[in-house]
Amino acid sequence: MSKKIKTPAVDHLFEAILSLKDSEECYIFFEDICTVNELLSLSQRFEVARMLRNQKTYLEIAEKTGASTATISRVNRSLNYGNDGYDMVFQRMKNNS
Repeated sequence: MSKKIKTPAVDHLFEAILSLKDSEECYIFFEDICTVNELLSLSQRFEVARMLRNQKTYLEIAEKTGASTATISRVNRSLNYGNDGYDMVFQRMKNNS
């Protein structure tokens, strides 16, 4: 974990997120805390990661999500060299289905 982001303010934000009970509460909270573009960017990156893990090509991903190849590459780098956060969440989502 990056020491740059581990701050009391980030801890408080994560506590707030963990207090949300369902997707409707997530919509309410995230619409207040994020701009529409920020939220759409986050969701786009998550969709790009999901598609990369499902062996989709950069071209397929770009066409489906509208993400630039730079964004796709950045997400791919996180999947391959990051903290395995995406895979942790994907596994939990798979187990909950």
